[in-house]
Amino acid sequence: MTKRVALVLVSHSRLIAEGTKELAAQMAPDVHIGASGGNPNGGLGTSFDAVQMVTGEALRSSKGAGVVLVSDLGSAAMTIDTVIEFSDDPDLLRHAPGPFVEGAIAAAVSAQNGGSLAEVVGAVTEAARLMCSGLPEEEPDALQEGAVTRTAVIADAAGLHARPAAKLAALAATFDSDIQVGGANAKSALAVMALALPAGREVEVTASGPDAKAAADALADAITAGFDVAGVVNEQDN
Repeated sequence: MTKRVALVLVSHSRLIAEGTKELAAQMAPDVHIGASGGNPNGGLGTSFDAVQMVTGEALRSSKGAGVVLVSDLGSAAMTIDTVIEFSDDPDLLRHAPGPFVEGAIAAAVSAQNGGSLAEVVGAVTEAARLMCSGLPEEEPDALQEGAVTRTAVIADAAGLHARPAAKLAALAATFDSDIQVGGANAKSALAVMALALPAGREVEVTASGPDAKAAADALADAITAGFDVAGVVNEQDN
């Protein structure tokens, strides 16, 4: 069984923590995601004991891959830092401050794709940059000579959002080439979601690198076929 980094989501609200966990789990079915929200009395706040318990469960589930903890507001961050300080395995724990929902999604997709502890933390950092700037995570690289471009029409009824974007990023991660979809980094689910591409939209897939043709073909074919089988738009519906 593949070891994957586990996640712990810490919010002042139990509903926010659980709701974000549910959303992230849709994109990362093989990742252990724990959630802790609210104070011991059921109100808004955080609980050291609850976060410590959930973190311990996540650490055991990760089997040595480690745990990334994502917080929403100031005291949640302080609770996480204290839990790490008192842990017997602090080297396997990382606090990744960032936008709570977007950071959790980015971390979940990275962990699902086999990202290391540092890579999962980096995904949260990239999410923060994307959300704060409103721009793509990075400027698209100039296309290398010999880059391959394919055109695809988005089949998923919801467009390239949520699960379709996560599945696209997971597929892109299997190739060594640099890949762009609509000018965004195809290996980042958040960057793809930020494009807000609807069903029926024509989009370019461009790849450059050692397996560029295979990458461009695979992503274009997948976009055309649709990632969410239950939500694919049929031509007769357009």
